[in-house]
Amino acid sequence: MNQTTPSLPSLEVLMDLENDNNGRENRTLWVLNPPEPPCMLRRVAENIKDNILHYSIQNRFFSLKHQSSPKLVLPLLFPILNSFKNYNVHKFKCDVLAGLILAIFAIPQAMGNASLAKMSPEYGLYTSIVPPLIYALMASSREIVIGPVTVDSLLLSSMIQTLKDPTNDPIAYTQLVLTATFFTGVFQVAFGFLRFGFLVDYLSHATMVGFLAAVAIGIVLQQFKGVFGIRHYTNKTDLISVIKSLWTSYKTQSEWHPYNFIIGFSFLSFIILARFLGKKKKKLLWLSHMAPLVSFIISTVIAYKVNFHQIKLEDYKIEVLGPIKGGSLNPSSLNQLQLDGNGKYLGPLIKIALTVAIISTTESVAVGRIFASLRGYNIDPNREVLSLGIMNIFGSFTSCYVASGSISRTAVNYNAGSQTTVSSIVMALTVLMSLKFLTKLLYFTPKAMLAAIILSAVPGLVDFKKAFEIWKVDKLDFLACAGAFFGVLFSSVEMGLAIGAAISFAKIIVISIQPSIAVVGRLPGTDTFGDVEQYPMAVNMPGVLVVSIKFAWLCFANASPIREKIEKWVINEGENSKGESTIKVVIIDTSSLVSIDTAGITSLVELNKNLTLHGVTLSIANPRWQVIHKLRLANFVNEIGGRVFLSVGEAIDAILSAKIATV
Repeated sequence: MNQTTPSLPSLEVLMDLENDNNGRENRTLWVLNPPEPPCMLRRVAENIKDNILHYSIQNRFFSLKHQSSPKLVLPLLFPILNSFKNYNVHKFKCDVLAGLILAIFAIPQAMGNASLAKMSPEYGLYTSIVPPLIYALMASSREIVIGPVTVDSLLLSSMIQTLKDPTNDPIAYTQLVLTATFFTGVFQVAFGFLRFGFLVDYLSHATMVGFLAAVAIGIVLQQFKGVFGIRHYTNKTDLISVIKSLWTSYKTQSEWHPYNFIIGFSFLSFIILARFLGKKKKKLLWLSHMAPLVSFIISTVIAYKVNFHQIKLEDYKIEVLGPIKGGSLNPSSLNQLQLDGNGKYLGPLIKIALTVAIISTTESVAVGRIFASLRGYNIDPNREVLSLGIMNIFGSFTSCYVASGSISRTAVNYNAGSQTTVSSIVMALTVLMSLKFLTKLLYFTPKAMLAAIILSAVPGLVDFKKAFEIWKVDKLDFLACAGAFFGVLFSSVEMGLAIGAAISFAKIIVISIQPSIAVVGRLPGTDTFGDVEQYPMAVNMPGVLVVSIKFAWLCFANASPIREKIEKWVINEGENSKGESTIKVVIIDTSSLVSIDTAGITSLVELNKNLTLHGVTLSIANPRWQVIHKLRLANFVNEIGGRVFLSVGEAIDAILSAKIATV
């Protein structure tokens, strides 16, 4: 904020004030006569200027100096250029090797995630080319690897298939997915440009833990189709629908294909075992990276041998992907976007895109923060969100569906020794070459093997340790976690998020309206005051009750309970055998109180009147800027005789001085 720095008094003046007998009165005047606080309109304008337009000293993108110096502008627009300042042959070799390892890992995973999204496998490959290239140029993170991820794929398929059946009308379904991707990018660009990156934090951590655990179970349930080779399977992701579908297919066992189960279970076990060995022994880390590709090659050879003598694709004993489009760059999909304002799908698609944008952004920023901390630097959440949005918008133009930061690919990239985002560029170019020259070799890729690759990523989404920690620390947070979990598991993704978010905000409301107030006393040997329940050794001056308001806003929701509690302490519990109050002074510590509304002021006025009737005086200690301003405007300061002090200690010192003066 652009505020004038106040002039500071000299050391001599400060010492004179300290030694002055009227120093306390002077400090009281400091409290009662502060500068005029900024009005609401000014605070909103400054917030817009600082947070939305981002006119900070360090980042004035539109200053004349930067406009006239491309060397300064380009690194701001494309942070990858900063990585080249100290770039050398060794770093380039590390990036190329990491990029090749990434491609080996990403190709089968991308096709598997596309299948989870109910799209043709080539769309997973498309999404592993354009978005990573754009993100590598624009993002502040040097580690995040972009591509189709499991959670986004399930979100899209579970919500969009309620609008179009991907089996009966795959072309229309694909068009809706691409349109949702476009709107997802629009929302993310808006979040980034308006500097709303902080909004991802409003989806509480507990809600995300429960949500991701339920999504993981939904992924497992959906992959039963590929693992068992079930042809007629529900498109819904809730537990009840899947159980019904499994039972129906079990009764007609002709739909079950044992070869698919053998392929899927065998290679799932191999991938998990390789990952376990890689974690135990660093020398075998390469095995965990190569396991998906090895599974992909071996399973394809097996499927070719088993199905070679069958003429029709429907007669194959092992279900395979079949023909895959390839041989060229990402085809344009501009004409497939359904942006007609009169279309019946536009409204639902915007809602779906908002949900996906929030989840995708939250996960990507979290991944970026984790790996940036390992390298000792910080990412800019707003730049990350903006980069995600731009790449998804351009991705929707080039046959890509929603892409975001993948924790599994990012971990592979980090462990492979990448130095910059050049590794992501190498990965994207390698996938492009594979799409152009190797798609014919993917014909016999078993669907069960792709299901196994997807299932191998599920354990990373379930965090039992964190769920137990949430239960142990905060039961209300665990309720939000459980609400999101069961909402997704038994209803839908939207319902689970809504339940988790509603419980989280209900928790905030419940806590904010509770009469959080405590009796405080001076800790022996110090000038510090603390809660007498937390510090039983704290003592108070006889006849003086010091209470502290423990939240930021005294408002209509909590003002009356606070007033009633103070009156109960003073009038009911503080009376002696003669019915007289033993408490003569009440001091309210308002240091935690940031704001007060008219209901809060009214409650203080009523409290003062009731205390006065019982011969008790009221004082206010350490009011914040906005609070004392409103109390003065309401004439409350005059009603309590100007007894407003800089601290609780000074309020007590004033009482002692008054007693001494009357002796």
